[in-house]
Amino acid sequence: MPTDHVTRRGMLQGGAALAAAPAILSQAQAAAPRTGKGAPMIPVELTVNGREVHVPVDPRTSLLDMLREHLHLTGTKKGCDHGQCGACTVIVEGRRINSCLTLAVMHDGERVTTIEGLGTPDRLHPMQKAFIVHDGYQCGYCTPGQICSAVAVLEEIEAGIPSHVTADLDDVAVNEAELRERMSGNICRCAAYPNIIAAMRDVAGEKQA
Repeated sequence: MPTDHVTRRGMLQGGAALAAAPAILSQAQAAAPRTGKGAPMIPVELTVNGREVHVPVDPRTSLLDMLREHLHLTGTKKGCDHGQCGACTVIVEGRRINSCLTLAVMHDGERVTTIEGLGTPDRLHPMQKAFIVHDGYQCGYCTPGQICSAVAVLEEIEAGIPSHVTADLDDVAVNEAELRERMSGNICRCAAYPNIIAAMRDVAGEKQA
């Protein structure tokens, strides 16, 4: 016989639980460390550039602000702060994202790579070298996001992930149309786009025509 009907006892128990919920929440919030404005701090554990970090943050803190203000990884830039320019691009679990549009607490337990984690002045990442060779950085402000995005784009293509301009879904190839489409979310006010594409094609091993 079905037993999913509502009983008087079930209604009373549910009502009691709802009545107790605010008190339980208040106790949990009271036990948590707080910011100066009274918001509870949430502990976040991440692996950033290969290093485990444990950071208590205001739950409203963006991943971008956590990286810059709490971990002092200022290579990741704050541009428009609306997800439109791509200057804040980082790689999370192998996927590029706009770090200004996501909360730090949403990435608890995940791996994050910023420009500082791709290479060092003594051991540059191949994409960093290519940007230097092809003058793909110019003023340099958007460069960290451009490079992180460029690295992820080539990995996307290598994995066979198609884009809106992919002509053959069985053969996702490196070509200018693919690169321009995939990099369209990263804005360069210096207009270094041809040089950036040249750097990416260089790293991909594609010969220029």
